[in-house]
Amino acid sequence: MDAAPLIEMIDIQKVYEMGDTQVRANDGITLKIHQGEFVAIVGKSGSGKSTLMNIIGALDTPTSGKYILNGQDVSKMKGDYLAEIRNKMIGFVFQQYNLLPKQNLLENVSLPLLYAGMSEGKRKKRALEVLEKVGIGDKWRNQPNQLSGGQQQRVSIARALAGRPSLILADEPTGALDSRTSREVLDLLKELNREGNTIILITHDNSIAAEAKRVVRIMDGKITFDGKVENYKATIKEGEEEHEPDTGI
Repeated sequence: MDAAPLIEMIDIQKVYEMGDTQVRANDGITLKIHQGEFVAIVGKSGSGKSTLMNIIGALDTPTSGKYILNGQDVSKMKGDYLAEIRNKMIGFVFQQYNLLPKQNLLENVSLPLLYAGMSEGKRKKRALEVLEKVGIGDKWRNQPNQLSGGQQQRVSIARALAGRPSLILADEPTGALDSRTSREVLDLLKELNREGNTIILITHDNSIAAEAKRVVRIMDGKITFDGKVENYKATIKEGEEEHEPDTGI
């Protein structure tokens, strides 16, 4: 790929002080991800993948190193600047959906557009478009508690798409779903990727990571594998799929 990467991370270090001990949650991460890729970042609980996700998502900044997102160095940004990056460039999909229970689907999906300063008419039009895209346009008046888990995750994906972000960051998006509904959500993410969306999927489960086109494996804060999913599958030992709860490190 000759184009400049959408994401470029150079020697990312994230160090936490715990009493007299230093914990290197990320320890020299160097990574490039280009527009249109579908990348899974996989690792066991405590591997450092959630810390890396927070840095990629501009939810946190590294202790040292450089992070360039779509041409902007966000490594040292703080507060409102990071919030602007998140709102304009990144669409988030969370395991627990994070929908507002008293708002209908249209209002939930419109929220990032409100923060972006879009007019009410344009917000409604765009929200209806993306709800239709994920297959639940007819339910826009419903509240989240009137939907199944899979439908709520579709709303979460619609909200992530609403602002036409550079990147969709999906954190354990199937973690709260049964196997059939998980399949539907993964198929939707694949379809969005085929349409040109850049997707980073965070998971502790090798079987979920294997749905991506490229896998980056994190262990003890370091990248131990970065390559095509076919090559990654060949490295997985039989019965190695990881299903333990994630501690969020």
